[in-house]
Amino acid sequence: MVDGESHYFFGRRFRLRVMEHTGAGRVILRNRSWLELHVRPGTHAKGRERILQIWYRQELRLRVPPLLAKWEAAIGVRAAAWGIKKMKTKWGACNVEERRLWLNLELAKKPVQCLEFIIAHELTHLLERHHNERFIALMNKYQPQWRLHRRELNSAPLAHETWSY
Repeated sequence: MVDGESHYFFGRRFRLRVMEHTGAGRVILRNRSWLELHVRPGTHAKGRERILQIWYRQELRLRVPPLLAKWEAAIGVRAAAWGIKKMKTKWGACNVEERRLWLNLELAKKPVQCLEFIIAHELTHLLERHHNERFIALMNKYQPQWRLHRRELNSAPLAHETWSY
């Protein structure tokens, strides 16, 4: 993680500016174009990445509850719990028996509409477990633009696990 890299936050591109200081690590968005990563002097790449991941998780935790409430009301279901985790192959998951939703941490980098799509998609699984005709009909009913959002999510990889410079 070096100065000038591009990082995304809810669909917007930001340039990274690494700033060393003596306090705790933190992230600050500046001027709608810079993502300042404040780290202690000598913080290695994994430490910098960890600080950024913690920030993404915090930001996602702030944005999910109102969207979850919106889509629970629209679809007429209620999730018992939800969580965020890093997933390599999925944007979200639903445990129907426990009524628990899992959201991929990488959604903090995608436009909010994509996050809404995943929340609606996973909540719809509480009505229909499988991706069958009924599921598609429900998605068409509750979120007519879902195919557009799915295409946007699937047009890029989930994450870059290794970076080369």
